[in-house]
Amino acid sequence: MSRQIALNPDSRSAALAAMSEGDLDVLVVGGGVVGAGAALDAVTRGLEVGLIEQRDLASGTSSRSSKLVHGGLRYLEMFDFALVKEALEERGLLLTRLAPHLVRPVPFLYPLAKAYERPYVGSGIALYDAMAMAGRYDTGVPRHKHLFRKQLERIAPDIRTDELHGAIQYYDAQVDDARLVMTIARTAANNGAHVATRTKVTGFLREDGRVVGVSARDLENGVDFEVRARTVINAAGVWTDQIQEMMGGEGALDVDASKGIHLVVPRDRIRSEAGFITKTKYSVLFVIPWGRHWIIGTTDTPWDLDLAHPAASRTDIDYLLAEVNQLLKVPLDHDDVEGVYAGLRPLLKPMRKAGEEAETTKLSREHTTVSPVPGLVLIAGGKLTTYRVMARDAVDVATESFEHVRPSITDRVPLVGAYGYEARTNQRVAIARSSCLDVGRVDRLLGRYGGLVDEVMALVAERPELGEPLEHADEYLAAEVVYAVTHEGARHLDDVLARRTRISIETFDRGTRSARRVAELMATELGWDEAETEAEVDHWLRRVEAERLSQSKATDTEADEARVQAPDIV
Repeated sequence: MSRQIALNPDSRSAALAAMSEGDLDVLVVGGGVVGAGAALDAVTRGLEVGLIEQRDLASGTSSRSSKLVHGGLRYLEMFDFALVKEALEERGLLLTRLAPHLVRPVPFLYPLAKAYERPYVGSGIALYDAMAMAGRYDTGVPRHKHLFRKQLERIAPDIRTDELHGAIQYYDAQVDDARLVMTIARTAANNGAHVATRTKVTGFLREDGRVVGVSARDLENGVDFEVRARTVINAAGVWTDQIQEMMGGEGALDVDASKGIHLVVPRDRIRSEAGFITKTKYSVLFVIPWGRHWIIGTTDTPWDLDLAHPAASRTDIDYLLAEVNQLLKVPLDHDDVEGVYAGLRPLLKPMRKAGEEAETTKLSREHTTVSPVPGLVLIAGGKLTTYRVMARDAVDVATESFEHVRPSITDRVPLVGAYGYEARTNQRVAIARSSCLDVGRVDRLLGRYGGLVDEVMALVAERPELGEPLEHADEYLAAEVVYAVTHEGARHLDDVLARRTRISIETFDRGTRSARRVAELMATELGWDEAETEAEVDHWLRRVEAERLSQSKATDTEADEARVQAPDIV
């Protein structure tokens, strides 16, 4: 296996120097899944590419999704067949070729409340499977099957079956969304892209009416600089309107932010071999297996407050608990909730008459790519599953005026870690013996790093103490914290606790008890002194306190006021 490029302080410094000293073909603004995908698409076409992100990779929407790679079963009811087919093809591609180490099948039950639902729902799910099988890539998941009440009771003993007429079991896929984004960005860097986080766009450079780059600030060092590029792709998601305002006009896109919140509860609170999905009055309810946990979501409500830190209110949490408890024999309450997270979906506003409001639940997830002025491309809408298609479309538009640009090849570029994954999986017992880890731990590491597990094991071999689980967060090894800094671009404590790991939502204390140990591990790699380490820990404690307070408030406005009391660390 060839050596993979690491994202670390040295690579960031080199990326900033390269972007400020030379002209790029494409500069991507935004380090979410679409921005990272666009950087990978452009650089694998042979272009000189830069990617800048104001905060951390996947710090916005792309780390706060339902963590599903799916076709969107509910869009069949909207007759959005093209969107479903496209998403199902991308699901198969990720499962079987691009990221088999990160994306895996997950079974779902669709409970049937009425007898007449079986032919209706069954035909929809049969169409869903048929569309996947008719796609260009392997489906990567088993076919659906019908279950009757006794079968449902065996598979999901904690679901109330007294008023159900069985269920239909079908498969979709899931992924750690933040890890997917980081892996895409690292793959882009491995192919020559310059990637720099904590870098803010402060304005656009224009010559003769054309955008020729951006002015930016290195937020870590307070240094202002310029990046010149033949074209700029803005993939800022819910910040699209703000970018357009920076251009001095209304722009060509109008984006709504829709808030979706999720709860995380321990796996033992619900006995079931599969997740489940059901429709609610306002949205779709998912209960998704997530390792030793369940993820329960989601809501779908308009949000026009702080975009960086959307807040879940007690009303949101009560709504999800009430909906899921309709299905459970033993109801969940607030004491069962380990973690809560809220994210914003960037939804394109439809054309409508002045003064007429749009319901976010009826907005399309399809994406739009436009070039409002020469040299600038805006992309918005879409969903996690179809990030590669969105990225391809953005680069196509961005390079229309270029000569001899090759077509996209990202459907044939596996993400780093995919290579060697199957071989290392076959060698899992040998890896466990040589590292003195149990096989279950090795399996989990393979599911996070794939073939790159060798790099993590090398850290453990060099420093055996890193093979110990983190106290108060024993799902993770100390080595994973160090690796997040030395290879995955983590620069601050919340990068590790909230995105490189999921300690922030997978522990009842939300990472407050493990924060100091994690910060100390990071300090060694980043050269923090005691004051800097203390500041990082203090910021995390304040963030958790603000989030807990916001989740006790009844309204969005009150929740937002509480959450913004703990802004990002500078």
